[in-house]
Amino acid sequence: MKCKFCVSLLFMASFLISCAQTSTSLSRVLNAAAYKEAINAKNIQVLDVRTAAEFNGGHIQNSLQANWLDKKEFTDRTQHLDKNLPVYVYCQVGARSASAQAALEAKGYTVVNLEGGLSNWKMNGFPVEGTVNKAQMSVEDLNTITSSNKIVLVEVGGDWCPPCRKMVPVLEVLNQKPAAPFYFLRVDGANDIDVMKSLNAEGLPTFILFKNGKETWRHEGLVTVEEFNAALTK
Repeated sequence: MKCKFCVSLLFMASFLISCAQTSTSLSRVLNAAAYKEAINAKNIQVLDVRTAAEFNGGHIQNSLQANWLDKKEFTDRTQHLDKNLPVYVYCQVGARSASAQAALEAKGYTVVNLEGGLSNWKMNGFPVEGTVNKAQMSVEDLNTITSSNKIVLVEVGGDWCPPCRKMVPVLEVLNQKPAAPFYFLRVDGANDIDVMKSLNAEGLPTFILFKNGKETWRHEGLVTVEEFNAALTK
């Protein structure tokens, strides 16, 4: 009798743990309306895990982007997410983002997935924004700017790129008190593809310094104000 009672207790405990885990999992998947309300809060991060082309075609406002199908890009970009803030992920229909959710949760992030993805979001009539019709910067424009200014600092990045967003306050300080005057040029890493290719810029952000039309310094990733100033005065 005691053995049967113990087995019953173990079965019940396993059942309750399973239910708790299922409940937790379900609580981290929201329908479009609930997801929209949740991301209106402060101190949250919204992450689009689709490709750059899909992102360009339409995305939720203020989204970051890291392609789940490109493991290196996904790892490089998501390492800059804040583990103290929840991450709201989405893809086109919810499958890729579910896989991304599991991967991020395994690393200690709190992650919420959009049920049905962006397709469901649009079906509910919720807005998206994109740069699909935005004209590309030309290589000729790049060459004109870098050759007509004594010092040009080029950033290849975007507001949707997690490490690029981390660089915003650094660049603000740099622009206020530069070690040497310079012209700042931002290249959109999701739109200005021809310019990116001409610069051989693959990772984001990439910073390139031109002096009198010639490249003198390059750095991929995060940079300090001190490092920028050292490059400007070298």
